Amino acid sequence: MKKLFLLDGMALIYRAHFALSKNPRFTSTGINTSAVMGFANTLLEVLKKEKPTHIAVVFDTEAPTERHTDFEAYKAHRQAMPEDLATALPYVCKLIEGFGIPVITKDGYEADDIIGTLAKEGERQGFQVYCMTPDKDFAQLVSENIFIYKPARMGNDMEVLGVPEILAKWEIENVEQVIDILGLWGDAVDNIPGIPGVGEKTAKTLIKQYGSVENIIANAHELKGKLRENVETYAEQGMISKKLATILLNVPVEFDEQSLLLEEPSRELLEPLFAELEFRTIGKRVFGESFSVNDAKGGAGMQTDLFGNAVEQPESKSKVFVATPEMFDQPAAKTIENTPHDYKLIDTPELRKELISLLLQQESISFDTETTGTDANLADLVGLSFSFKPGEGYYIPVPENRDVAQLIVDEFKVVWENENIAKIGQNIKYDMLILMWYGVAIKGKLFDTMLAHYLIDPDTRHNMDVLSENYLNYSPISITTLIGPKGKNQGTMRDVPVEKVVDYAAEDADVTLQLANTFRPMLTTLNAEQLATDVENPLIYVLADIEKEGVRIDMDTLINYSKELELDIRRFEQNVYDKCGIKFNLASPKQLGEVLFDKLQLDPKAKKTKTGQYQTGEDVLLALANKSDIVKDILDFRQLQKLKSTYVDALPLLVNPKTGRVHTSYNQAVAATGRLSSNNPNLQNIPIRTERGREVRKAFIPRDENHILLSADYSQIELRIIADISKEENMLDAFNKGIDIHTATAAKVYGISIEEVDSTQRRNAKAVNFGIIYGQSAFGLSQNLGIPRKEAAEIIEQYFAQYPGIKKYMSDTMNFARENGFVETILGRRRYLRDINSANQTVRGFAERNAINAPIQGSAADMIKVAMINIHKDIKDRGLQSKMTMQVHDELVFDVLKTEVEEMKEIIAHRMKTAIKTTVPIEIEIGQGETWLAAH
Repeated sequence: MKKLFLLDGMALIYRAHFALSKNPRFTSTGINTSAVMGFANTLLEVLKKEKPTHIAVVFDTEAPTERHTDFEAYKAHRQAMPEDLATALPYVCKLIEGFGIPVITKDGYEADDIIGTLAKEGERQGFQVYCMTPDKDFAQLVSENIFIYKPARMGNDMEVLGVPEILAKWEIENVEQVIDILGLWGDAVDNIPGIPGVGEKTAKTLIKQYGSVENIIANAHELKGKLRENVETYAEQGMISKKLATILLNVPVEFDEQSLLLEEPSRELLEPLFAELEFRTIGKRVFGESFSVNDAKGGAGMQTDLFGNAVEQPESKSKVFVATPEMFDQPAAKTIENTPHDYKLIDTPELRKELISLLLQQESISFDTETTGTDANLADLVGLSFSFKPGEGYYIPVPENRDVAQLIVDEFKVVWENENIAKIGQNIKYDMLILMWYGVAIKGKLFDTMLAHYLIDPDTRHNMDVLSENYLNYSPISITTLIGPKGKNQGTMRDVPVEKVVDYAAEDADVTLQLANTFRPMLTTLNAEQLATDVENPLIYVLADIEKEGVRIDMDTLINYSKELELDIRRFEQNVYDKCGIKFNLASPKQLGEVLFDKLQLDPKAKKTKTGQYQTGEDVLLALANKSDIVKDILDFRQLQKLKSTYVDALPLLVNPKTGRVHTSYNQAVAATGRLSSNNPNLQNIPIRTERGREVRKAFIPRDENHILLSADYSQIELRIIADISKEENMLDAFNKGIDIHTATAAKVYGISIEEVDSTQRRNAKAVNFGIIYGQSAFGLSQNLGIPRKEAAEIIEQYFAQYPGIKKYMSDTMNFARENGFVETILGRRRYLRDINSANQTVRGFAERNAINAPIQGSAADMIKVAMINIHKDIKDRGLQSKMTMQVHDELVFDVLKTEVEEMKEIIAHRMKTAIKTTVPIEIEIGQGETWLAAH
């Protein structure tokens, strides 16, 4: 069977770019590779799964088509292409060329028309043809041997649509009627007007009854009311829309079977491309494990578009210090094979003594640990490595016998616990935790290369191999060459012969040292040195102690709560079945949608996903909750099911067998705002807004009967920070007088006294207070509060009239961001905004919202970090036995010896209030109890 794939190039590229818009991928040189990466992954998936014999990618050109001539407004409202996407196009072109795939274009015709023509000709010549596109218009092409191929997206598998699927989805009798539905319905994206008042559902109903647009117009007198009026008035517009939606099948393009044959990918073309785009994984998928980014890393990027025209690269306003192309202008990539190095095995007491003597003479040393696993609270040491001079490194193997291992570690205590020697590491917290279990308390200044790069360029990757390749032009030895690829069969470093570990381990310490030398001047240039020295690196000590300490969990509470939830889940499930009068799989979105919208008819305008099933996401159900108590039961069912599986049943599985406690892992280099995140378990996501969710906190308890939990929470910290940064007098006045800020805002907005504010007005004001921080529009506020958009717009207008300082802050911040490419927190933490000057409104809007929010969220993050550092120091300095055990959002939790409660409260209150100097008073709430829930 000859199998031809025709790819709708621009549609797939746009789809790939925006699929990663919330978490874009950038190279070290600042290129947004989201579109290229998404397109490459989609292409590889198709080549692997579908094994086409023939393939082509089809693009539009900039030349006008007959549609533009016939209808001047056609596609006139389309937003400008995002600059990052325009920059990515030449790379996509090179990628396609590297796979030997022909690119087909024709001036005066759109890609749809070219694909339509080639698809029909391919069918005539005995091919099975797959039109690969997310575009619904292609449904009109489907026949016995022509299919739509929708690539996988957002966790959904790919989808192949043939004639039965199209007929069912569009509710039609023949495929050609797709054009009629499109003509009636119109297309807002392409600016095809259709007939006003006719949406998808009405269009399908009319076509089912009359068969075509022409017949509907001819029988308009049978229609009623506004629909009849619109069909009669806009009949010509409906016919034009049908013509615009019709894919042409007579484009003068040649169907050259030989040129469409799938070829082998070109190593010569693709290796340097993957290297420049830093596609390590994709490179290995195509060329195997031997592929290395640095093998062919070149300098200058491509400067032409898909059609060979020169492209001016948009100038970035961002001051982010990234690796530059000049860094890669070297004749060959560096590896351990071609780079001079001196890595020594230190495996005798005499050699260890000699090395320790050398280490004690240094002002700073880089070190790393080799272990049996990635959980620092469970793993055992396999070896130690050190470096203090670039190109040199030392590896000390540590035997499996714990007593002997401890003796070797003890020898190096004099180095690690020397406060005058600075310690350098990559994710050094992990190594510190490992060593804590061997009785080592690291001392002295810390420099973490992962955190240094996080401050330099927070939005990109920070793992050592990537940093080494990008900043040192050096490809380190891959750990998979020693212990195998990830998976259940992966070994540990204990299985590897010591002579093979020497180079790997010593190289890690050496590369980390070189990265530290590279990043120090960058931090100074970016005004981030103090943030690294005073906040991020000292915080490592705090987090290491918290993670080792862990927190005690009441297993019985969780087991009993799980049983209770199971009963409630079944009750809500049965309620739904009883009220619906039908039993179905409540966990199936497809079946649920059919019951809600086909059987119960809860929303005549219910939207469907691209796969044709009804949307049943939480936002959809919340909008319907007021219409039906069935929907409320479904929401409760889902909420409790998630609560049970994600937390109540999962927490006991995370208890460390060695300690009997749960040890979360805090991440300093994940959130670009500066906030900490955590995993295993993710404490930040434990629900607090619902009563049932808060119950999970009952399971977090003190270590014993002599201790109690204290919880300290910043009160409205982000609003206090925006008041401080903006110097908004009315807001500052409310905080200084101790007036509830939401009540004060309501009084200002509604023009009434504080005493006259009712609960609804306060609720509305609260929504505005927090919504403004996140760039909420009148539409967003109206949705949030369930009020008319006009009323929401009036509330926002009054808000800015009463708080002009907030409006000025937003305007000034936006202007600063546009000029400099970043915004800053009070302590100078930067959030880089590469899209702040984009011509594309959607992309620019996202950057603008971040510009407003980042200084506020980031300052709150900095504040709690500084507080943690100072509280931790006070506890140590005073010799207290109480411990900090958790940080969650704006809250700190402590396991406190009962005799130290008052002293701890005094320390916590003072340090949290004075962490960062502000003009607005900082308030905290401290509670205590036998459980986290009782303390909060």
